[in-house]
Amino acid sequence: MKILWHQENMPHMNVRKNKGVTYLTWPEFEKIPGFVHGFSTRLGGVSEGIYSSMNLSFTRGDKEEAVRENYNRISAALGFSPEDIVTSDQTHTANVRVITAEDRGNGITKPRPYTDVDGMITNVPGLVLATFYADCVPLYFADPVHKAVGLSHSGWRGTAAGIGAVTVKELQKHYGTRPEDIYAAVGPSICQDCYEVSEDVILEFQKTFSRELWKDIFYRKENGKYQLNLWEANPSDPAWGRDSSGTYFHAESLYLLQSGVPLFSQGLSGKKRKSGSVSGNKAVRQGVIRRTLFCSVFTDAVLNDK
Repeated sequence: MKILWHQENMPHMNVRKNKGVTYLTWPEFEKIPGFVHGFSTRLGGVSEGIYSSMNLSFTRGDKEEAVRENYNRISAALGFSPEDIVTSDQTHTANVRVITAEDRGNGITKPRPYTDVDGMITNVPGLVLATFYADCVPLYFADPVHKAVGLSHSGWRGTAAGIGAVTVKELQKHYGTRPEDIYAAVGPSICQDCYEVSEDVILEFQKTFSRELWKDIFYRKENGKYQLNLWEANPSDPAWGRDSSGTYFHAESLYLLQSGVPLFSQGLSGKKRKSGSVSGNKAVRQGVIRRTLFCSVFTDAVLNDK
């Protein structure tokens, strides 16, 4: 299958294929020792029909045995065990859960003991965080200094509620993470060209973002609707740069990776940026199939490396 990029001149995510499974990675994240990450595509699974083929949701009507085999395949391709995965329970909140060893397997080998969790953080070696996407925004956070990671699902509600900032603050609170130590990526998701919203949505963003940022985040059309840019809104949230004492870190202290979307699945990236827009490609809804973002904390070997 040929991958069609909306902007061919932009740096792209790496398209990886291992054990028959195609997935996406960020070049800069691959340089971090011991850090495993990936964004699944529709390729390499066993699901059929409208779920074809790498569907990773148990709640969309697909056969359970097919979904479990898909987890086995994507886990083998990325290099971890399905039993180490911890999944979110996304309801468009700004709730971020601290994941511990006791959470291992939640949503895969056992029921989740929590609800309303759109973000997760952990520093437990070997645990694999997994969140799910149609066209909402994935947010990756990796702190190689304190060996901690975060993964958050940010739709328009989560973006307006500042889930990115909440994730950074939770990393600071629990692991001592400093914003300048974080590698962050705005992941494969819907672009502004494709995202028309009504005025009630824009009113929520006007409450959160200062007026000088409005022109970068949305614009009004003749039909009274708006085009919303979640790629710009997430890293533009001023709260991303605040520590617990209320001191501001400039956005320049956060490393952002450019992101966009290929038409066959979703995802594009590569160039490390210090701040500013995350520009890229058009996203396309893929029906009921759920693509999944995986993020694994650092291995024991890296943690013990002085």
